[in-house]
Amino acid sequence: MKFEVYCDEANPDVLTSANPRAQHLMIGSLWLPEELRSEIKSRVIALRERNQAWGEIKWSKVSPNRVNFYVELIDLFFAYGDNLRFRCIAVDRTQFNLALHDNDGELGFYKFYYQLLHHWILDFNDYSIFCDIKSNRDPKRLPVLAQCLSYANLTSSIDSIQSLPSHEVVLIQLCDLLLGAASSRINKTLNEGTAKESVVERIESALGRQLAPTNKSEEKFNIFKIRLKGGW
Repeated sequence: MKFEVYCDEANPDVLTSANPRAQHLMIGSLWLPEELRSEIKSRVIALRERNQAWGEIKWSKVSPNRVNFYVELIDLFFAYGDNLRFRCIAVDRTQFNLALHDNDGELGFYKFYYQLLHHWILDFNDYSIFCDIKSNRDPKRLPVLAQCLSYANLTSSIDSIQSLPSHEVVLIQLCDLLLGAASSRINKTLNEGTAKESVVERIESALGRQLAPTNKSEEKFNIFKIRLKGGW
């Protein structure tokens, strides 16, 4: 079966800055069967038209005058059940040891990207992966990531990993929205009584639980808080 994966990140400065804006780096991924891509995009367009909501879909743009639109996007995500899945990884900067990554924060970032993707790649499937465009010091980061995933998943096919501008790819934008919601709970930045809280509460109502690190087996909305210092 052919799958597509759309990825985005939040707080990438966690691994490179002495004064990062948050405690956790977050990298997110939206997974769907290739055959559903056009249908989902069409349904997003219909929501845009009904709400007269144009421009890029982003967590940072959730506001009172657009809250209905963003809540309907959440409902759309849940309407597809397990055919549309989200997974993110949370990396705690207080546990991150740069020396273990050759003192290269960019290298560490892509190692965590690998951890995000590898555990959801299943045997005998084909995967196309689309990442939000990012300026890398080393231009080989994505090809090496694709190579590592291919070597680790010999019975699956990593057809491509490519970077695309998020403002042109609505499914990366939807990933940004879901990732922002997860990050707001993990990084404790969510303010009460805001439009963003309404979006988060819609997700939590659909899941029947608060957004928090999940078990590995969680398939709809998986939050992988990696343990860099070991433990159970």
